[in-house]
Amino acid sequence: MARERGSHMAGERKRRRNWKKAPAVLAMLVVSAELLTPGGPAGAVQELAAAKAGDTIAIVRSETNTNRGTAAIVKRAQIKTTMVVSEESFGPVPESEAVEDTYFEDAVFLGDSRTEGFHLYSGLKTGAYLYGVGATVESVFTKKVWPAEGRGEKVPLLDALAESECGKVYLMLGVNELGWSKKETFQDQYAKVIDRVREDHPDAEIVLQTILPVSAGQDAKGSYVNNERIGVYNEVIRTLAEEKDCALVDVAEALTGEDGCLPPELTFEGIHLNTAGCKVWLEYLRTHSIESGK
Repeated sequence: MARERGSHMAGERKRRRNWKKAPAVLAMLVVSAELLTPGGPAGAVQELAAAKAGDTIAIVRSETNTNRGTAAIVKRAQIKTTMVVSEESFGPVPESEAVEDTYFEDAVFLGDSRTEGFHLYSGLKTGAYLYGVGATVESVFTKKVWPAEGRGEKVPLLDALAESECGKVYLMLGVNELGWSKKETFQDQYAKVIDRVREDHPDAEIVLQTILPVSAGQDAKGSYVNNERIGVYNEVIRTLAEEKDCALVDVAEALTGEDGCLPPELTFEGIHLNTAGCKVWLEYLRTHSIESGK
C-alpha cells in the first residue's frame, strides 16, 4: 500500500511541478558524403525559427578539409546537424505572487546553522524547524536534536523529521561539506538523504535550496568555504533535484551581489545571515512557492 501511494504521489508531484517544462534543444551530428547544396543553411535557419516541440531540423554548413600530403586536393562534405526540439527541461521554481505565511504551516525546515539563523531572524512564525550546528548530509542520520515539537528525548535529525507531520520539507545543506575531497561523495550522500525523506514522507514535497554564497571577505581568505566551491556544489544540487524529482528553489540567486558574493550588509561575519539577510531569504521563498507550478 505504501509503495502504491508513493507511486501515486510521484505522479502528482510531476503534474504539480509543470514549471520544469521549458523548450530545450538536443543536437546530434550526422556526417554524409553528399555534395553541399546551394542555399541550404538559410533554409535550415528558417526551419529552426519555426520549429515546434518534436520537430527535426537539418542545418547544412560547409566544411573544407585539405589533404596536404598530395597536391592540395580539396574535398567537401555535407555536415547535417539534426536539432530535435524537446518538450521538457528542468528549471528552478519560477517567481510568482507572494504567498501568505500560512503557506508554510505544513513546512519543516531542515538544515545546519544557516537554517538556525533563518529560524531566529527571518520573522517567520509558521512552520517547524530541525537543525544542528555543523550538520551535513552525512551527520543528519546521527546528529541528535530535540524533536520539532520540543518534547521527549533528542533523536537524530532525520528521525525527528520522520516523526513530524509535514507537506513540504525545505532542505538547506552543503556549506559544511565544502571541504570534502570529492563532490561525488556529497552527491551520493545527499541522494541518500532525499531517499530517506521520501521514504518517511511519500506525500510531502521535497524542496532543495541552493547553498547561499559567502561574502567577498570570506571568499578572499583562501579557505575551502568559498564561492567557487559553492558554485560546484550548487550544480550538484541542481542535478539531484532533477534526478530525484524534487523542487529546486534557487535562494542563492537572491543573496548574490553583482560581484558574485554575499553582500556585507546581509551577514554577520561573511557566512551566516543577519536579520536583513534572513528577511531577503524569506521573501524569496514567499515569491517562489511550489504551487506556482500549477
